[in-house]
Amino acid sequence: MSSAVVDLDAACGPEVGGKAAPLAELLRAGFDVPPGFVVPVSVFRDAVAGLDIAGPPQEVREKLLATALPPSVDGAIARALDRLTGRSASGCVAVRSSSSSEDTDRRSAAGQHHSALAVRGRVGVRDAIRACWASTWNERAVAYRALGARGGRGGRSDESAGADAGEMAVLVQEWVDPQVSGVMFTWPGMAGGSGAVTVIEATWGIGDGLVSGRVTPDYWTVDGTGVSARRIGAKAERGDRVGGRIVTSPVPAADRARPCLRDDDVRTLHALGVRISQALGGPRDVEWALEGDRIRALQARPVTAELPAPAPQVPGRDVLRGVAGAAGTATGRVRHVRGPADFRQVRPGDVLVCRETDPAWTPLFTVAAAVITETGGVLSHAAIVAREVGIPAVLGVEAATARLAADAVVHIDGDAGAITLVGPK
Repeated sequence: MSSAVVDLDAACGPEVGGKAAPLAELLRAGFDVPPGFVVPVSVFRDAVAGLDIAGPPQEVREKLLATALPPSVDGAIARALDRLTGRSASGCVAVRSSSSSEDTDRRSAAGQHHSALAVRGRVGVRDAIRACWASTWNERAVAYRALGARGGRGGRSDESAGADAGEMAVLVQEWVDPQVSGVMFTWPGMAGGSGAVTVIEATWGIGDGLVSGRVTPDYWTVDGTGVSARRIGAKAERGDRVGGRIVTSPVPAADRARPCLRDDDVRTLHALGVRISQALGGPRDVEWALEGDRIRALQARPVTAELPAPAPQVPGRDVLRGVAGAAGTATGRVRHVRGPADFRQVRPGDVLVCRETDPAWTPLFTVAAAVITETGGVLSHAAIVAREVGIPAVLGVEAATARLAADAVVHIDGDAGAITLVGPK
């Protein structure tokens, strides 16, 4: 494949990367996937050919961000963008990484590479494409690949995820303005969907707050008999497009307290998840958006690690409870982390306690024993990465940073979502 741009409905093979290929397959099969185009890895390969990519990652990023696209490539992207936005009400697109090393059946690289939302115009799209390329060498992606090469804490090695940075295709898609967005994990069960189970998380507006862990979403488990479990999340904020930018606003109290999906919507999502999993051949992590009466599929990567099995609520000395995000147990000292300035204070074996995590915090997963957050859900990027690298996580723990003193020793049970105070400072 040598074209500078490939329409999404014709995209296939390793040249279009791990995110674009399954979406293209779904689009050809008749699923409701926003149209778009892919800038394949051959263009990335040409862009880095003259660069010293063996140098420090920051220098590589700076070189790629300053790289001028060849006129033929720039023109092809501009023409494809005009075709795409010419039929769009908003004139906006989403620009997302599609690396050959992400969204595989072993490693998701969830949140590790760049995505740009509500991008308008040729200059904005051109800059976003370069930012996706450069994110191959950002700190979190490098740390994530290093964890993969060592097999994480769980000892599962994946040599392809180590020093090999892969090659970056970029997916440009028509923008979707959703009322509700979310993620679902579906295990398809037997032929015909018998025995299929879907876990769904959802929030108001754009799903970026959910996947990044800033929002504690609503939650459902669905099987062939219907909804078997549900939990209403705080949903304290929402993101929406205003012009060419994303604006975050507080959610009114009444909307925080009510579910953002009806049971009919939940059952429809379950059926869609089963169909997607069967079409692509195995359990799937599907990002979706509810736009009007349409459910649009935005991502369909393999599920890389099992969710914690439901554990009984056993009375005891638990000081806090939250969402069981990643299985396992650990004991360590509480280390409050409010942002990158606190990273240097984290020591091997510490328990990270924070309001939320961010994909940029992946390097901390190389040293931390466990993670506790005040917001977030079991399908957020941080929870996915914690499961992949084998450290327990408990999420959505109200006021965790205020209620767990720095340097206190705590025991975390990631299966039960329980935190027990072991000792003071």
